[in-house]
Amino acid sequence: MNVKAYDRSKAKRFLLGGSDRQGLIGQTAAYVLLIGIGFVFLYPLLFMISTSFKSLDDLLDSAVNWIPSHFYLDNYRRALEVLDYFPVLMQTALVTLLPSIIQTFMAAVIGFGFARFRFRGRNILLLLVLFTFLIPPQVTVIPRYILFNELGILDTLAAYIYPAFFGQGINAAIFILIFYQTFRQMPDALEEAAQLDGAGHPTIFFRIAIPMAASAFIVSFLFSLVWYWNETYLASIYFGESLTTLPLQLQKFTATYQAMFASASSASGGTNINEGIELAGTLLTILPLLVIYFVAQRWFVESMDRSGIAGE
Repeated sequence: MNVKAYDRSKAKRFLLGGSDRQGLIGQTAAYVLLIGIGFVFLYPLLFMISTSFKSLDDLLDSAVNWIPSHFYLDNYRRALEVLDYFPVLMQTALVTLLPSIIQTFMAAVIGFGFARFRFRGRNILLLLVLFTFLIPPQVTVIPRYILFNELGILDTLAAYIYPAFFGQGINAAIFILIFYQTFRQMPDALEEAAQLDGAGHPTIFFRIAIPMAASAFIVSFLFSLVWYWNETYLASIYFGESLTTLPLQLQKFTATYQAMFASASSASGGTNINEGIELAGTLLTILPLLVIYFVAQRWFVESMDRSGIAGE
């Protein structure tokens, strides 16, 4: 009986686990759940990649599902031409990188001020700053457009630079909150010791605070970069025809393609735009962000854990 009871206990522990380990059933359920969630997120990307390499014959052939009969690269050739890819990529990098860098630095300065200085009305001002995160940009776009028009900065990159410099860039409030939480955890003794050595607040900020907030800088910069990259509503209003980005080019992809290739295709018996060409253009648009993520994902995940976003 003791042997049977021991075997049952061992089997139960193997299946259900214990306080020090997870059982087989729990591990299986966790892996199934994670695989299911991963598939939901990866399916659109895998479908996009597969379809972008399909020729028109593969798209019309119901027997061809995931793997094309051959890798058809003409979709990408036409998408590169329609998007005017490399010149527009340089403009997109300028429109996203410069405001993201400025916004990240200014959010750090503002967050440091709220965290390390005591002054009357600080909590009210911080609340008002965070309240701006709840206001949709569509609500303030008309007053901002009028203001930018009076300042003469419409159709220029300054329409992004000025708000970023004054802590009012795209979703800037969330970055200010990240830095506020980060700098508030800085030990008072460290700041007091620096002041005893003759360091002023600028020195403390650049020599002590910034190195301690490296994770917050990485998270804020990457999120800011993605949000500026994907922004099309404000970019179409502020920039007009003077500047463009890949997402803006993608919005008018079909119209541009038809203007460039429709007449030539009909004259030569070719084909008009199809799903493969459209998804090739979409993949080219998000490709730089995917490259950035795959390169920086280890630092990004670690920084999210350290910056307090994960609930620490």
